[in-house]
Amino acid sequence: MANDTTSRQEALRSRERHLALTTPFGSDAFGRRAERFARFFGTPRFLLGQTVIVAIWIALNAAAFSFRWDPYPFILLNLAFSLQAAYAAPLILLAQTRQADRDKAHSDADAKHREALGLESEARERSIQHLLEANTELTRETKRLAERLDRVTGEIHARVVP
Repeated sequence: MANDTTSRQEALRSRERHLALTTPFGSDAFGRRAERFARFFGTPRFLLGQTVIVAIWIALNAAAFSFRWDPYPFILLNLAFSLQAAYAAPLILLAQTRQADRDKAHSDADAKHREALGLESEARERSIQHLLEANTELTRETKRLAERLDRVTGEIHARVVP
C-alpha cells in the first residue's frame, strides 16, 4: 500500500515537472494542429501545390470562354488568398508563441539544471579541498614520525654500538 502511494506521488510529481515544460496554451489538440498547419505553410510542398493550383485557376479562367467563374482580375482568387492569409497569420503567430513558451520553459529548466550542477561542483571542490588538507596534514605527521623514528633509531644505535 505504501509503495502504491509512493508511486502515485512520484507519478504526480513527474507529471507536474512535465506540465511545467508546456505552454500556457497547454497541449491541446487545437494548438497542436495549428502548429502542424503553420509548419506546413513553410514547406516547398505547400508552395509548389499552391503555385500549381493558381496556375491552373488562371489558365482555366483565361481559356474557358463559356464557363468563367472568376474572370480576369481574378477577384475570387484574391478573396481566397485573403481568406488564407487571414487564417494563416494568427495560426502562425500562435505556433510561434507556443514555441517561444516551450523554448523559455526549456531554457529555465536548463538554467536550473546548470545551477544545480554548479552547486554540486562547488560541493565536490570543497570536499576535495578538505581531503587535500587532510592529506597534507597526514604527510606532515608522517614526516614528523619518520624524523622521530630516525632519532630513536640513532639513539638505540648509539647505545647498542659502542
